[in-house]
Amino acid sequence: MPQIGVEPNAQGKGIGAALMRHALARCDQERTLAYLEASKPQNIPFYQRHGFKVIGEIQVGSAPLVTPMLREPRRP
Repeated sequence: MPQIGVEPNAQGKGIGAALMRHALARCDQERTLAYLEASKPQNIPFYQRHGFKVIGEIQVGSAPLVTPMLREPRRP
């Protein structure tokens, strides 16, 4: 399962968006769905800007809420 992330001191400089565009370009090329689970609610708008849609919520017991999100492939 591929993961992307940006060190906190480097956030806000477009690095995460560039990584996301790169990963999603491959999904679009291969015509595959992209799925993620957002563990931080403040990140949901970032994912939505990249075409992801909230498809539910997952919470087990007192564990933190996780928000699954899905993105349909786009035509290149």
